[in-house]
Amino acid sequence: MKLQPAAIFVIFWLGIFTVHTVKGSIVSQSMHKSSCVELSTQRLNIRNLVNYEKQEFPTKAIMFIDARGIKTCVSPDQKWVQFAIKKIDQKHTTKGKSPRQTRKAN
Repeated sequence: MKLQPAAIFVIFWLGIFTVHTVKGSIVSQSMHKSSCVELSTQRLNIRNLVNYEKQEFPTKAIMFIDARGIKTCVSPDQKWVQFAIKKIDQKHTTKGKSPRQTRKAN
């Protein structure tokens, strides 16, 4: 069975296009930041939280990251969330200071 040159050409380009599309989607997926779609109602243990990210879209949220790398999204309007943000910021400020600066502050 002979394939016409046009058919071979079409099959070739479909193969190239498919590979290019798959590679592009994999790369773009890995570059997406995590985003909050659903918010947890559970109060988290502040001592286990190491970082946070603020999000405005698709929903207004705070994404807390715990010591194990687990990300949990919560509403930024809760008082405990604001308190946790302050505590994390304080930890980062303290870690960023040199020992000399820490002694002067005391």
